[in-house]
Amino acid sequence: MEPAIKLEGLVKRYGKGATAVEALKGVDMEVFPGEVVGLLGPSGSGKTTLLQCLGAVIEPTAGRITLGGEVTFDGEWKTRDLRALRRDKIGFMFQAPYLIPFLNATDNVALPPMLAGKSNSEARRRALELLASLDMAPRAAARVSQLSGGEAQRVSIARALANNPPIILADEPTAPLDTMRSLAVVELLNQLARQYQTAIIVVTHDDAIIPTFKRLYRIRDGRVQEEQGEGRGHEGGAS
Repeated sequence: MEPAIKLEGLVKRYGKGATAVEALKGVDMEVFPGEVVGLLGPSGSGKTTLLQCLGAVIEPTAGRITLGGEVTFDGEWKTRDLRALRRDKIGFMFQAPYLIPFLNATDNVALPPMLAGKSNSEARRRALELLASLDMAPRAAARVSQLSGGEAQRVSIARALANNPPIILADEPTAPLDTMRSLAVVELLNQLARQYQTAIIVVTHDDAIIPTFKRLYRIRDGRVQEEQGEGRGHEGGAS
């Protein structure tokens, strides 16, 4: 199985000369379709920089990135339209759901497909399908202010999946949730990864969910080390 995410010798350097700081120092990483991988590390270790490079938010200094079988960076960006890359290949989840408050749950999820050129009816059909798969169909017409924290996070998961991206980058998605809801979110991400064959990277400090990962990457001072986790993970991923 080919990895959905492949990093080879990824370097990110800030500044020049004697004051230059290397936030990433030759990072190698692979994440396979249907797999949820944890990315752990202390503050300042390079986690956010790594996610921003993967998400085409900042430009790496050197190395190679392959996403969904496409080389997107090899010393320079190989994709002209980075906005389309983010829209079509990458779903994003954050600590806060960042839903649009004046839209209901369905409209929040339908917005990415509409921005990608889908018709209103097609986008809403996709949104309702995803919300139903997340047990959110009864709340499809609810405004953001009417949603609980767990419900809002489920809507944000549906939004991340709306354009069928091969990759989801989740930055501390369980931070605002209690332990029970955190474990439920990770279980849900594993289920959706298997169902849609999506590769998911979860950046986390949440001790409650760390044992759920089958594979982990631990980053420290810009370098990563792969570790085997305790979780069952995705049986069809890398072995």
